[in-house]
Amino acid sequence: MTPAPDLRRELGDWRVWTVRAIVILLSALAGLTVVGFSWLADVAYDRFAALRGLAWWSPLIWTPACTAFVVWCTRRFAPGAAGSGIPQVMATLDTTVGEAERGLFVSLRLSIAKILLTAGGLLGGLSLGREGPSVQIAAGVMLQARRLIPAGSAVGIHGLLVAGGAAGIAAAFNTPLGGVMFAIEELARAPEQRSSGLLIAGIVLAGLVGVSAHGDSAYFGVIHAPAIGLHLLLPGLLVAILSGLAGGLFSRLTIASLSGTSPDRATRWRARRPVLFAAACGLGVALIGVATGGAAFGSGYASTRHMVDGSAAMPFAYAPFKFLATWLTSWSGVPAGIFAPSLAIGAAFGNDVALLLYGAQVPALIALGMVGFLAAATQAPLTAFIIVMEMVDGHVMVLSLMACALIAFAVARLISPALYPTLAKLQLERIPAPTVARAQPPTTD
Repeated sequence: MTPAPDLRRELGDWRVWTVRAIVILLSALAGLTVVGFSWLADVAYDRFAALRGLAWWSPLIWTPACTAFVVWCTRRFAPGAAGSGIPQVMATLDTTVGEAERGLFVSLRLSIAKILLTAGGLLGGLSLGREGPSVQIAAGVMLQARRLIPAGSAVGIHGLLVAGGAAGIAAAFNTPLGGVMFAIEELARAPEQRSSGLLIAGIVLAGLVGVSAHGDSAYFGVIHAPAIGLHLLLPGLLVAILSGLAGGLFSRLTIASLSGTSPDRATRWRARRPVLFAAACGLGVALIGVATGGAAFGSGYASTRHMVDGSAAMPFAYAPFKFLATWLTSWSGVPAGIFAPSLAIGAAFGNDVALLLYGAQVPALIALGMVGFLAAATQAPLTAFIIVMEMVDGHVMVLSLMACALIAFAVARLISPALYPTLAKLQLERIPAPTVARAQPPTTD
């Protein structure tokens, strides 16, 4: 029996296998880059913690100075690296963006700048995450495949950007499934059907690279939740609504702050003196961090893990303080993600509700708070649900986590437009007007 013609053509076409090898190789390289970035970010924050250990007041000087320097470097050398990184990737996927404009948002140069500048923000103790920046970093690495792939390949620029961005999430969080869902829900508005299997394989491979580097343990430990029953209904609903309101408010504040359209004095000051404004934001973060005994500094990973494994409980004030510190960090203009701080804020809200109920269902409510705030802030409920489920090994709570994500998402939609698509539109405004006009399709009468 001879192989079918399609199979013979598939096995004999060297270009198909070349494309597959390049995509797989670049996916692994993107995963390794994110792993290296994660290591550098951890080292940077450890240096800040060591400095704070020498003198409790040192952040009051160091954090504003470091924030101002990072913002100056960003504006001077890599303006496309500012902010999360997810809006930049989404902007690059817009049909009006051509080859000439793509470098404004995603490139290998911006990936290198993003690594260094985000680590600089953590060196200053700012309340930021590395997961959003990982999306832009991995997309920049993955985009280099376009130089190697033969012309006419089934894998296009769109597919490489989607795969790279999702690989960043998968490798940063140790969540391969979360990376796939992020690609589907947030990035892949028009997926490339012919190459979707290859791209998903690349995303999963990047996640496996992260697992190989960090181990196969859950990112935040394991949720030890008792049997989930009707007794969790009212507390869980309270957490979902509270996290939805808080996440929607955070999204609305972030959009208003970064759009620069408000007529208030702070916005005008930010436009006129961005570096000095960044120093003031850094001072605000430092004051909050000192007031919370250091808990509000950094990504919030340690605080979240302590709450998840039950080794420590955060005070009631932690959630609003972390909220403010994260908002000020984003407003300053440094390269900064919000995923990890959002998880910390959500965990704290769940912890607060549990404390109000005399410690009832603490682990379960913390997990619900994490998924609720993340779903509300990003308005990506399926991504939030899968990421949290994988990070805390919370398979026993699948239905509860899903329901909380959907409720929080619905509440947040009443308060704010979607965060990342709105910020992506702001990114597109960086393209000079004549260029945008040429990229638009002609109208017909």
